[in-house]
Amino acid sequence: MAAVMLQGTGSDVGKSVLVAGLCRLLTQRGLTVRPFKPQNMSNNAAVAEGGEIGRAQALQALACRVAPGIDMNPVLIKPQSDTGAQVVVHGRVVGTLGAADYQHRKSELLAAVLQSWQRLRTQADIVIVEGAGSPAEINLRAGDIANMGFARAAGVPVVLVGDIDRGGVIASIVGTKMVIDADDATMIQGFLINKFRGDVRLFDNGYAEIERRTGWAGLGVIPWLAAARQLPAEDAVVLDAAATSDGAITIAVPMLSRIANFDDFDSVAHEPDVRLMMVAPGQPLPGDAALIILPGTKATIADLAFLRAQHWDIDIAAHVRRGGALLGICGGYQMLGQTIEDPDGVEGAPGTVSGLGYLPVVTRLTGDKRVVEVTGTSIRDGQPFAGYEIHVGETRALGPVQPLLRLASGENDGAVSADGRIAGCYIHRLFDHPAQRGAWLARLGAQSDGVAQDHRVDQALDALAAALEEHVDVDRLLGIAEQGP
Repeated sequence: MAAVMLQGTGSDVGKSVLVAGLCRLLTQRGLTVRPFKPQNMSNNAAVAEGGEIGRAQALQALACRVAPGIDMNPVLIKPQSDTGAQVVVHGRVVGTLGAADYQHRKSELLAAVLQSWQRLRTQADIVIVEGAGSPAEINLRAGDIANMGFARAAGVPVVLVGDIDRGGVIASIVGTKMVIDADDATMIQGFLINKFRGDVRLFDNGYAEIERRTGWAGLGVIPWLAAARQLPAEDAVVLDAAATSDGAITIAVPMLSRIANFDDFDSVAHEPDVRLMMVAPGQPLPGDAALIILPGTKATIADLAFLRAQHWDIDIAAHVRRGGALLGICGGYQMLGQTIEDPDGVEGAPGTVSGLGYLPVVTRLTGDKRVVEVTGTSIRDGQPFAGYEIHVGETRALGPVQPLLRLASGENDGAVSADGRIAGCYIHRLFDHPAQRGAWLARLGAQSDGVAQDHRVDQALDALAAALEEHVDVDRLLGIAEQGP
């Protein structure tokens, strides 16, 4: 079994996308490939074997043309506040820890990581491993399980990825070697330059200088990959720079402080008739929106307070008075109800808060988490959908209320207001099925392009693989993976 680990000079240098592209490329070459990320920190999660893993690893599994598994991301950290996070191990929640506490307990999780690693490596000809953040964060090196701590424990060689688009790539790669431990530096066998724009020949001297100063092999300069925009993002930081088209209708999504599973809106963002606006804190919700969607969140009660602090509740009330449509998904659905009860302190201090009051439902938060893939149809028009649920809490109706969806299991989900303009549900990726998305857009006065989101993503993965085949010395990278550190 061969393996190679892509680590970065920093966050958001493109590791997740490159791992996905390499997974597809090597799968196309006839190899059995698996992705692996020892520790992920993200509120974008996906369902795998009845548990949850990082959304990026589910995408990478798709690139390998296999179902996602919990061993592909054995430790998932889901931030709930600036100082605390939910810890998921092998797909299951094991507790909530403060940042300092987690740093002390990381080494305990290495055993779980290595258990997953040993199981996964028996399934593949090659495993492509993704690091987290950067090995240059030497203040986090003690007890590390995400970068060099894992690489050395598992004996996996490393290729360092630098982002030239943000500038300073020579210093970031050379500087990484200067600051990390000498034994860690020996694990790095090569480097990749990512997100290059323009004439690559202009970087020849810089490329050679990095090789001279580090002694690491240059494995290629990768251009800015437009296809990457078709893929679900791992980190909410990308939303700050999200571009929108000039579509005929506007759909607005407020960027809550703990926004989760925001790839729910990827399929909508690509619709030519839609202008999707991810509204940043401090900005008003647009007055011309046809639909406002309250997204999922890792901390419903805290983000409901955050929403009110931005005065978005006032904007929503004005939107509803104008006859606009309103949809809540998961935590956003909980916010649309009358109250949210947290008697056991699942999200913080025990108590009950008032919801926005648009739907006749109440939510009670519990420690049990529902993690399940689902299919079904919308009750209003019978259009199909396929998605998943990841949430704590149970929502019940206060008297008769029309549900939004009927699951294949026979259960109903969600609620719809009497006039049909306000709705909520627990289903993530509701819009990915083209028939379901088309029905929503038709009610808003727009047409859908009819493209299934899974098909769009699959085409993007093929495009990434083709670009990497052209710009990366894949044979040399395979040699590094086969030889080891």
